[in-house]
Amino acid sequence: MRVLGLVPARGGSRGTAPGNAGRLAGRPLLAYTADCAARARSLDRVVLSTEDREIAAIAQACGLDVPFLRPAELAADGAPLVAVVDHALRWMEERGERWDAVCVLSPGHPLRRSEDVDACVALLEREEADAVLAVAPVPDAYNPHWVYTRCDQGCIHLATGERAPIPRRESLPPAYRREGSVCVTRRDVVLHQKSLYGRSLLGHVVDAAGAFALETPEDWCRAETLLEGARVAAGRVG
Repeated sequence: MRVLGLVPARGGSRGTAPGNAGRLAGRPLLAYTADCAARARSLDRVVLSTEDREIAAIAQACGLDVPFLRPAELAADGAPLVAVVDHALRWMEERGERWDAVCVLSPGHPLRRSEDVDACVALLEREEADAVLAVAPVPDAYNPHWVYTRCDQGCIHLATGERAPIPRRESLPPAYRREGSVCVTRRDVVLHQKSLYGRSLLGHVVDAAGAFALETPEDWCRAETLLEGARVAAGRVG
């Protein structure tokens, strides 16, 4: 199975403070995704999709391939990610490169492990699923069997639709959230269903300790602390 790695990194991204062009723990943010993608054995090629020439230059300096700039309308706040992936696949296929699947790697996950990328791709191929997502465990307090939604009239209802919550923590079924660091989807699902998830979606569970995205300044500080700690520990071992 031929898998394209795709790094979406638009300019002025509000989901990654201080942005995809920023630096984290002394390195360009994009360098962490570039390193992870290079270590992943399951990716046949990795390209970056951006409309921003500064981000393109940073990505190239980090070793990422930037064969095109995406249209400006695909960098707008409301542009769906599936449209960005669709554009990348079609652009490459028009130039003779056809892929079986695409693996989306958001730059906002600097602690992503290459082992998880490879595990997602392997799961997709082994189970013949439409897509595989990296997922992380949901704390019991936020399990849908204990979470209520509120209607306009003020009544609350369990998220599961059941009439009563499960009374014992030990009886709660495992629950997971979309973690966001890896999403592998078959080509036909993107191009024909216009979806990243398809009808047969599987989850690969990642380590909760590193399962967070850079969405706030606090996330940025936490990631810097973890990366600096890992760097110090590696220096001691070496």
